[in-house]
Amino acid sequence: MKEINFNIVADDSTDGHGGFGVGSLSLNNMSPVIIDVEAGTAVIDMGAMHAKSAIEKRIKFLTDPEAVPNGKPYWIVWVTVGRKPEGFYYGGVAACDMSIDLEARRGYKLLPYHVNQMDKSLKGRILIDMMDAPSRDVLAAFLKEHRPEIWEQSTELQTELERLSAE
Repeated sequence: MKEINFNIVADDSTDGHGGFGVGSLSLNNMSPVIIDVEAGTAVIDMGAMHAKSAIEKRIKFLTDPEAVPNGKPYWIVWVTVGRKPEGFYYGGVAACDMSIDLEARRGYKLLPYHVNQMDKSLKGRILIDMMDAPSRDVLAAFLKEHRPEIWEQSTELQTELERLSAE
């Protein structure tokens, strides 16, 4: 199985010419981490950037959670890697809920909410307070194990996780 890593740095989309594309948004430093709440697992699935992750394929999404009563809960956590003088760090982390009933091929998610959370992650916000504590623990363990050197520089994320676990 091919190991998937976080996207960290991107080339200049304009190659320095300053013309078309200047100021356009780049998602090259963002990766979606999908957390299976029941299994307690986390994976990076770049397909989620376009709502085509392995768990989202062939699923019709509805905007009413009541329409998916047997949905299995998931979190998509948009993780943006930033850079500071000391090195790379998890700069933006924003979670979105989703549920999927594979048998019925139906799911629940609010696409505008997911897009807004992606934007907030890109802007360096840490928004994980809506997640259940076990899922936050899975996320922290995954990020720590995946790239320990980035985790060590991610003091804001660590502080937020500590604050939430103390509540």
